[in-house]
Amino acid sequence: MTRTNRSLLLFTAALVSLLSSPAAAENEPLLDGDKLLLTNGVSTVEGSSGGGIATWATISGMETDRGIGISGHATLIELPNFGWRSYGASIGIANRIELSYTRQEFDTRDVGAALGIGQGYVLNQDVYGAKVRLLGDLVYGEPLLPQVSIGVQHKRSDDGPVAAAVGAATDESTDFVLSATKLLLAHSVLVSAAARYTEANQGGLLGYGSAAGKGYSLQFEGSLAYQLSRRAVVGTEFRTKPDNLGLGEDDWFDVFAAYAVTDNVTVTAAYADLGSIATFEDQRGAYLSAQLAF
Repeated sequence: MTRTNRSLLLFTAALVSLLSSPAAAENEPLLDGDKLLLTNGVSTVEGSSGGGIATWATISGMETDRGIGISGHATLIELPNFGWRSYGASIGIANRIELSYTRQEFDTRDVGAALGIGQGYVLNQDVYGAKVRLLGDLVYGEPLLPQVSIGVQHKRSDDGPVAAAVGAATDESTDFVLSATKLLLAHSVLVSAAARYTEANQGGLLGYGSAAGKGYSLQFEGSLAYQLSRRAVVGTEFRTKPDNLGLGEDDWFDVFAAYAVTDNVTVTAAYADLGSIATFEDQRGAYLSAQLAF
């Protein structure tokens, strides 16, 4: 059994355990689905709830504090020299705790041959996430008090030899993220900021840290969005990144639009600028993601 299949099996077992708990036999459904539309965020490329490239303090799923929520996502990013695919699932518990798993696949296409790792070589990574809401509420409560969450994302690359070849120190590491998010409902504006303590190179796809001794640093993620209607949101995101390997790794930026097609299905489209990747510059292209949430 592959590592990915084992991860999905463990995740499914956890979900079944939750659904078969004593609370599931009571009259109140576990999957209450009572959150306001879009206030669960969408799935980021790392599987946590938020925007596309930035983590928010939101908790995944449509549950309130009375039950659980589940969601799954699939994401594609088409760049001039690379292709990105990610897919995964998450569980939200009582709008307080979030557990997530995502598989990332990064197609090097012709670049793989140029780098000597093979035409169309695909870099793979597993991301296991956990997030806890510490205080505040995204929508309700004090208007200037944001929802604040703390989270971890443990990342494991399947491509240790490639990471070592480009100078990374290791193929496994953990990010720590503190986020604050507020929806100013009267103004239809969402503001979010996050601090990420990380040593990941290109999000971890090229390993972590460097053999030269560079390691953890504090990075910033920010989002600003405007709610056009109950179902539609537009916005922009920015994420700084370390350059541990000296390859000219750039910060990330996007402009996005998200639309709730139904109460459970959300589609996000964006223009994403991922800058320089493995010395190949101007990696800008289309981002498309679909999320199913209950």
